Amino acid sequence: MSPDTWLATALDQAADPTATGPGGLPLWEVRLAEAGRACGPERADAARVALLRAARPDTAALARVYRHGTGAERRAVLTVLDALVPDDSALPLVEDALRTNDTHLVAAALGPYAARHLDAHAWRHAVLKCLFTGVPVTAVHDLAHRARGDAELVRMLGDFAAERTAAGRTVPQDLRTVLAHTAAPTEGAPDGVPAGALNGEEN
Repeated sequence: MSPDTWLATALDQAADPTATGPGGLPLWEVRLAEAGRACGPERADAARVALLRAARPDTAALARVYRHGTGAERRAVLTVLDALVPDDSALPLVEDALRTNDTHLVAAALGPYAARHLDAHAWRHAVLKCLFTGVPVTAVHDLAHRARGDAELVRMLGDFAAERTAAGRTVPQDLRTVLAHTAAPTEGAPDGVPAGALNGEEN
């Protein structure tokens, strides 16, 4: 069976809430687990997201897949939260992903759902997590809006830059990107950042 045919059939099955697989497991969960093998690595991520959108599982089912799924299945769950969960009930999944050192999970966690529901404290630490782990800040949905005018974020970034410089380590270019979104001055050292803190900045 071709990947296209498999996916079309799997999407139809996923949309049927009564369809079950072995052991009474919802059929959409079975197909989710099969997506990598059936669609191949280049298309599997998109297929998993499409299956979840078709099945429209509730928060409890999403949490179950997240807890027991592979890294790829976890990323798919995080990707669809904004479309499937109208409230903050899935926030523990985002928080769990942000505690990991899996950069792919961290990036997936910082989509529109996190932008809407993470409080200011947790969101700032998520931005710092990106800088610590090398996740591009382009992964942070709505970064420009949430960072604008955030003096506490500026302070935290200044501390981070100073610590890196004192340790003889480079300061990520993404730090300046985030600072620009806070509406800090664009010439010289941004407010809240020691004058020499960016000397070791990465190019």
